[in-house]
Amino acid sequence: MIELLPLAAVPPVAIESLLDAAFGTDRHGRTAYKLRAGVDAIPGLSLIAVEDGELVGSIQCWPIQLTEADGDTTPLILVGPVAVRPDRQRDGIGRQLMDAMIERADATDHEPLVLIGDPEYYGRFFGFDDRVTGGWALPGPVERRRLLARVRSGPGLPQEAVMGPRVPAPALVENR
Repeated sequence: MIELLPLAAVPPVAIESLLDAAFGTDRHGRTAYKLRAGVDAIPGLSLIAVEDGELVGSIQCWPIQLTEADGDTTPLILVGPVAVRPDRQRDGIGRQLMDAMIERADATDHEPLVLIGDPEYYGRFFGFDDRVTGGWALPGPVERRRLLARVRSGPGLPQEAVMGPRVPAPALVENR
């Protein structure tokens, strides 16, 4: 039986080992890694899947943002990687992780979710699509059809902006 737990329930080295097995040790150069550089995963949305005491999957979510030409920013949540141990892929573990993360996100007034992934899979099962992402610039290459967003009702997203890690607003300093 699969048990879903917070990401912090296992040491970071265990997550890194899982990611190496699922995606290869050369994964750090991918665009998604540049998007989340310097930020920590969101604890309430980042989960692991454990079966019989063994780590079999994980999902991580990251605070990122869109920055428009005028400097306005829109917060987003980058979903991924969704990793499943290679010998357990196609067992529905990734889908369980996605469902649990979306349920947690939807229980709050969360930012729009974005990911880089297979549109046929993420669209069909989770409501992600590329309708709003066509004018977004990224810090590396991406297959445009794979840049997907899941937007709940509310204000629209900018049509043109640059994606990057979410950075805190600069502190206001009083001159005395």
